[in-house]
Amino acid sequence: MKKVYLFATALMVSFTALVLMPSCKDDDDDKETMTLYDSLGGTKMVADPVGGAMIEQGRLGIRSVVDSTIFVIAADTQLNTKFFSVLLAEVGAGNLTGFNILSKNLTDFFCVATGAKNYTYNGLDMVSAHNPATHSRIGSKINNAEFDRFVADLVTGAQKVGLSNQLIGQVGALVETTRSQVVQN
Repeated sequence: MKKVYLFATALMVSFTALVLMPSCKDDDDDKETMTLYDSLGGTKMVADPVGGAMIEQGRLGIRSVVDSTIFVIAADTQLNTKFFSVLLAEVGAGNLTGFNILSKNLTDFFCVATGAKNYTYNGLDMVSAHNPATHSRIGSKINNAEFDRFVADLVTGAQKVGLSNQLIGQVGALVETTRSQVVQN
């Protein structure tokens, strides 16, 4: 587990500066309206601190929040073993495959949901993804209190990478739109 926390710390430190860099757009009538994705970094290409390839700053910012939140949830004893026992066992054994898939799926989902034009989400729909009968990696159906706890962990994860309270509120409002699909208990 020590490797996981070191990995998380490295990710958070690397991404903090990138998340805080604003994306600029003119307010000209000819320009598109600024999306939440634009506010989270937009399409400006930057070097990915993990691997060095070029990546959209918005995607990197979203991935940093996603990864930070996954680590917050992994430490949250009210959520971790009930919902993520498979993932925790894999990571504890040094296997990051499931973590990487979860990170990519959530990052894709949030990129699309925040207005990114260059990505698609090909993962499960929200109902199937949060139902153990259709998704064996989740341990239990989620109730409203557990969804609230997830949102609190998301806020903590976003704060750890330096996301502003205004943007956290916008991301939170977006997540709230999924409540009726995620909460099944």
